[in-house]
Amino acid sequence: MGDNSGATSTAADDLLLKQFFAEVSEVERDNEVNRILSCFKLNAFEYLNLPFDSSIDEVKRQYRKLSLLVHPDKCKHPQAKEAFSALAKAQQLLHDPSEREYLLNQVNAAKEELRAKRKKQLKKDTASKLKSLVDEGKYEQEYERSEEFQQQLKLKVRELLTDQEWRRRKMQMRISEEEGRLKKDEEETKELWKRKREHEEQWEGTREQRVSSWRDFMKGGKKVKKGEIRPPKLKTEDPNKSYVQRPVKRG
Repeated sequence: MGDNSGATSTAADDLLLKQFFAEVSEVERDNEVNRILSCFKLNAFEYLNLPFDSSIDEVKRQYRKLSLLVHPDKCKHPQAKEAFSALAKAQQLLHDPSEREYLLNQVNAAKEELRAKRKKQLKKDTASKLKSLVDEGKYEQEYERSEEFQQQLKLKVRELLTDQEWRRRKMQMRISEEEGRLKKDEEETKELWKRKREHEEQWEGTREQRVSSWRDFMKGGKKVKKGEIRPPKLKTEDPNKSYVQRPVKRG
């Protein structure tokens, strides 16, 4: 019974959507494309034109509606494809638990800042302060649902998201610079080892020549060629030995 009810609801939604798009003019499609393309790029809720407390089901329904509105096959706007892609990306982000949590954390931080600012303002306005105390928070709840507060919240969320994105990019830039420095150091070290190996190979390659030259040097200089007469070595007298001088024959 419940399954039939769900199917009937879906069929009714489809019928309503068909009727809606049958009545939508080309101008309205173009306006929606322009709205999407002018959205703040870091806020997925803004692309889908949804409040920050929207549920996943509301995200699905809104995406379906807007994507059909700006679909390149149905919309003649030259940037319809770009708007369609932006909607798809926004919907994916809001379905990602970590991305959605990050965005909602920024929304909550923005609310806290606006509440603190309003609290300071109420201290100066006695009438508003008393009213806030009497209705036990209903006065503030009504204010946060107002168009004024929602517009302030939207701008504050933009501010916080921009600040976070700037921090992220600076961090990424520092990481890239450090990676570049490490890569340069690694390349310089490789080049140093390459030169050292080349020097060692060159030194080893001339080993035989160096050994041969040293042997020749130890033998007394120039190497004697085959067939060449070596001059006799001169004898040196040892001063520690006694020598007998032979008599010289006189003629």
